[in-house]
Amino acid sequence: MIIPSIDLMDGNTVQLIGGKRRALEAGDPRPIARRFRLAGEIAVIDLDAALGRGSNETLIRDLLPLADCRVGGGIRDVRTAIRWLDAGAAKIILGTAATTEILRQLPPERVMAALDAESGEVVVEGWQTRTGESILDRMRRLEGLVGGFLVTFVEREGRMQGTNLELVPRLVEAAGRARVTIAGGVTTPQDIASLHRMGADAQVGMALYTNTLDLADAIAAPITSDRPDGLWPTVVTDEDQHALGLAYSSPESLREAVRTCRGVYHSRKRGLWIKGESSGDVQELLRIDLDCDADALRFVVRQSGRGFCHKGTTTCWGPLSGLPSLAARLLHQSRTAPPGSYTARLLADPPLLRAKLLEEAHELAQASTPDHAAEEAADLLYFAMVTMLAQGTSLTDVARVLDRRARKITRRSGDAKPAASNGDAP
Repeated sequence: MIIPSIDLMDGNTVQLIGGKRRALEAGDPRPIARRFRLAGEIAVIDLDAALGRGSNETLIRDLLPLADCRVGGGIRDVRTAIRWLDAGAAKIILGTAATTEILRQLPPERVMAALDAESGEVVVEGWQTRTGESILDRMRRLEGLVGGFLVTFVEREGRMQGTNLELVPRLVEAAGRARVTIAGGVTTPQDIASLHRMGADAQVGMALYTNTLDLADAIAAPITSDRPDGLWPTVVTDEDQHALGLAYSSPESLREAVRTCRGVYHSRKRGLWIKGESSGDVQELLRIDLDCDADALRFVVRQSGRGFCHKGTTTCWGPLSGLPSLAARLLHQSRTAPPGSYTARLLADPPLLRAKLLEEAHELAQASTPDHAAEEAADLLYFAMVTMLAQGTSLTDVARVLDRRARKITRRSGDAKPAASNGDAP
């Protein structure tokens, strides 16, 4: 798997050679993050913070809602680590601070130890200070305390001359259950495929910025196919990961999908198929995932129009059910309200909507049986979703908030507000 990298210095995206010489500037990282997120998690490294000469914290916080970010650079204490985890970083990357004392206070599955190595020796403080410790020894010392290791071969960083594949099997073995990500010199799809076969991921910067490595080819590098035609089965889902249908991808269609950020597939009858080109039911491509065996893809898309199916339904198995179905009906009713529509009445009468929302919340709180709770919860969810519609938000937006909150380490007490504690209700 590929992990695209965004290195920040002086508020700009940069690439360094050997950790010292600035080779290129790519400017504003925001559009870069939107593009790179197609591959999944991205690495965002604050080089100024790592070197102790500034910070790009505000800029990185702008990137967190755009992509799943591994944040590193200048995280040297527990307080800073937890602040980034609370802010929504998928993972944090610790270098100097990757000590047993600090790591024991953090969730291992959200923490990576950065082992920047020059000629096999770990270097810290922006690659300026040698530690005298080998990569393998450091990994063994931190076993069980982190969920991943980011190993950067500094002497190969930015030089696009290949990475140290000979050492990788030993690194993977020493890492135990932690996942190894290799950076420094990864240049070709073959490099990424080789690392994948060894059980490691590839963090790539320079090759992507110089267009030496195509992002689509990098994503596809680990994929295999057991089909005679070599196509990759592609499960298409919406933003909430509801399956919309099954399609197929080829290297050509994947490149076009990544280039245009559209739902583009390989039709076994027509060849290249751009979803919505004739029907108008277009898709914005948000993310591409490989399955656990790397022999199938998942396209996460934002579907517009009638839906994915050529028969005009949301999915190829018919309409959605449950809350997504209710959300679609409410949206339709808000635009073309039928006579006597209760939803239209609620939208036109905010005080009534508020009163019903509070009333149903109170009734749910009083429910005493499973069936009663289900009925009252259904009522409450209906009024809650009408309220969301009135405010211009959606179930997808709510899901994002919940996912973001799930990443927080710091927990609030959760005490009820005084009015609620006193039982005030309509």
